[in-house]
Amino acid sequence: MYKVLLVDDERLIVKGLSSVVPWEEMKCRVVGAAYDGRQGLALIRQLQPDIVLTDIRMPNMDGLTMLAALRSEYPRMQTSVLTAYRDFDYARQALNVGVCRYLLKPSQMDELEEAIRTMVARLDALPPDAAPAEDTAAGNFIVQAALAYMREHCGSQHLSLSEVADHVYVSQWHLSKLLNRETAQSFFDLLGSMRIDKAKRLLYDPARRIHEVAEEVGFSDVAHFSKSFKKIVGCTPGEYRNGVRVSEDSPKEQI
Repeated sequence: MYKVLLVDDERLIVKGLSSVVPWEEMKCRVVGAAYDGRQGLALIRQLQPDIVLTDIRMPNMDGLTMLAALRSEYPRMQTSVLTAYRDFDYARQALNVGVCRYLLKPSQMDELEEAIRTMVARLDALPPDAAPAEDTAAGNFIVQAALAYMREHCGSQHLSLSEVADHVYVSQWHLSKLLNRETAQSFFDLLGSMRIDKAKRLLYDPARRIHEVAEEVGFSDVAHFSKSFKKIVGCTPGEYRNGVRVSEDSPKEQI
């Protein structure tokens, strides 16, 4: 029997799905239900279901990112969406990150059963000892979401791999693996480069003192900032700022 988890913030929907769908006839049993995205993710990690039937417009959840996370971290798991959110582009993106079916509420029973039977058939087709191929589209989606979050928050001294992993709904270990695979860099190397890139932009403003720039890009120690800056850029922040000024003041060649 395949384990099924239901995730929907409408409790009546969850109750109806649990009781009306002929789960046993389709070799399934409902092992749990969650009523928001965070609770759903916690239960998924705890119960390791084979099938997840979920809404995508719920509190505490970025639906697409969570769907991509599930597909990337649990490649055997089959997911289908049951939602009232009627947006073609959103549905296309959901299917692109590995969702089996995108069903609209209110859904007909035959549509729902077809989706479940399709997920069961896919599970049946997986050899028990063979590792399923990783979904590169889902992994890339997660990496891009993680990088965007890192760029937005790289000025925080306390930004951690754990925080970013929580934002994109995967484990720290899995995010670290994805970042290395997609960028050939570690989380800390990527974060350091983002901070230095931001520092380079800030150094164009002569009114900003170097210790202020260091703080704005997440360094509590100016010496550490200068050392990191020189390692990546090849010169100290002061030398970089002076080089910018010299470049801006030098006469431009006529073409």
